Amino acid sequence: MPDSSLFKHLTASTIVTATCVLGLLYFGRDVLEPLALASILSLVLAPLIRTLRRVGLPQLPATLLSVVLAGTCVVGIGTILAFQLVAVTRDLPQYRAAIKSKVEKVREITERPFARLEAELSAVTPQFAPPPAPPVTVKRGTLTTAANQPLPVEVRAPRPTTRDALARLLSLVLGPIGEAGLVLVLLVFILLEHESLRDRAIRLAGQAEIGRTVRALADATRGVSRFFLSQFIVNLTFGALIGAVLWAFGVPHALLWGALSGLMRFVPYLGIMAAGAMIAVFVAAIDPGWTLALSCLAVFVGLELLVANVIEPKVYGHSSGLSPLAVIVSALFWGALWGPIGLLLSTPLTLCLVVAGRHVRALEPVTILLGEVPNVTHSQRFYQRVLSGDRRAIIEDARGYIARHGFARYCDQVLLPGLVLAAAEQRGNQIDKAQAEHIRATIADVANALTPVSAYPGNRRRQRVSLLDANVGAHLRKMREEKLGRWQGSLDVPARSVVLCAGLATERDDLLTELLVRTLREADIDARSTVVGAEQESPGPDAADLISTVFITYPVEATLAQWLDAAQDLHARLPNVLLVTIRLPFGEASVSQAVVQDHVDMVLRSFEEGLAFVAPERTAQAA
Repeated sequence: MPDSSLFKHLTASTIVTATCVLGLLYFGRDVLEPLALASILSLVLAPLIRTLRRVGLPQLPATLLSVVLAGTCVVGIGTILAFQLVAVTRDLPQYRAAIKSKVEKVREITERPFARLEAELSAVTPQFAPPPAPPVTVKRGTLTTAANQPLPVEVRAPRPTTRDALARLLSLVLGPIGEAGLVLVLLVFILLEHESLRDRAIRLAGQAEIGRTVRALADATRGVSRFFLSQFIVNLTFGALIGAVLWAFGVPHALLWGALSGLMRFVPYLGIMAAGAMIAVFVAAIDPGWTLALSCLAVFVGLELLVANVIEPKVYGHSSGLSPLAVIVSALFWGALWGPIGLLLSTPLTLCLVVAGRHVRALEPVTILLGEVPNVTHSQRFYQRVLSGDRRAIIEDARGYIARHGFARYCDQVLLPGLVLAAAEQRGNQIDKAQAEHIRATIADVANALTPVSAYPGNRRRQRVSLLDANVGAHLRKMREEKLGRWQGSLDVPARSVVLCAGLATERDDLLTELLVRTLREADIDARSTVVGAEQESPGPDAADLISTVFITYPVEATLAQWLDAAQDLHARLPNVLLVTIRLPFGEASVSQAVVQDHVDMVLRSFEEGLAFVAPERTAQAA
């Protein structure tokens, strides 16, 4: 399991601290919103400022020029969109009849089933006549019914004057303008004080945390900049495609709807839905039929599905560093706290928290829960899937890993470390007998699926062997012998072309030996296995001349005496053969290398090194 458990962070003080932070974020949003927006925008403009600085501009001119360029682009785009919206609103009255007609048709289609259901229910339900209304009596002073109940009175407010309307309009306009001005001022000062703020953060973190703080700031800056650049490119392309499609269909103001689609995609999930709904309503209003509206909607949905499921995972998803679920959760969280501004800033703010969690221990749970890659190693994921019996997922992931790195590295980095986790839990009595048998069966199936050179032909069905219940390695070796013959291959081979993998008669050595044999055979090396110290028939005295190298498993303390006898016996029977062992870097009670290296010719550290030792030319080609 991961070393950093999520539950060890959930203490009483952590919960109290998190509650106080949430309260500060909610009640202090009037101050924190513009500050967060200016900080995110400063990270976006930082690459442009660095580019201008490299050209030769000083800090102040480069900052002001960057802000002016960005502001000019925003104001220009906003002005164009505003004129387009005015043109759209001017044209809407001529589409009023079509809008009313289609609204009636939609209402009829949606209300007809419910009206029919209500009529059928009314036909079988007994009807009761309503009670007669009480007579009205007039008394002095008030107008009441016979039941002495007052009649409702409607109070109408006076119509607003022109002054009231102007005051309301100014309050609506000056609010966003004032907030934008505040953000602009904060942005300029943050950009001017960028170096100073970084030095203050490093000083605040302390002398011992300088390296970690610098890496965190660099990761946050690089991550947010890369995210916004990728998002801008994807959204610009999407908006251009939508505008071109609508123009080809003859939809008026296609430029406006394309730009609106690209801009609304900056708001996670909700923005693109709103843009699609507006385009569909407008096209339905300008066309007397439904063909154009449905065609435009189908193209819009198709492009969005293509971008969201094919393009974004390759370009935009990997650059954000967030899982898809984290994007949705962050949008809900920041949208509930800060409204539309929080919805817009949800992804970059969460990305900054995830990056900080890689360097700050208190924020580590945020990285574990929301990061794109969970804090689980390949071996841990392999072992978890072995326990759950998800063999198909294990094999699919393994084939992808082997296609990139080879079976030797898969054994070193995934399979063998996962088996070490299983052995540790078995020694701690955390695995019962049924689970142990299930793990053995899963490992056998995975090894056979990943090494078809050594497995049964595809048209034969594997028979269950009793050895599998006690020894996976012996079971796999027997399967190989049944296919390749008693000596695991022909003895009519060139001299010194066979690599022999030897081990003691233990479950550990049998499995390690068999995995090494399959690793070498996958590289087209004639590798065979044997059990040293056990009585078995010899292929003949001439067989010794066929062997070039013997790999013997690395010893553990419990079997050191047997291993020393086996190594001495191999040296005596095969004096002209190299004796090599592989000391795997796992947490076993292995013997000191100083003791072992006096009895072998070489000590290696991985299956990959063993493969490179016997086939250096193949390893060089793969590299």
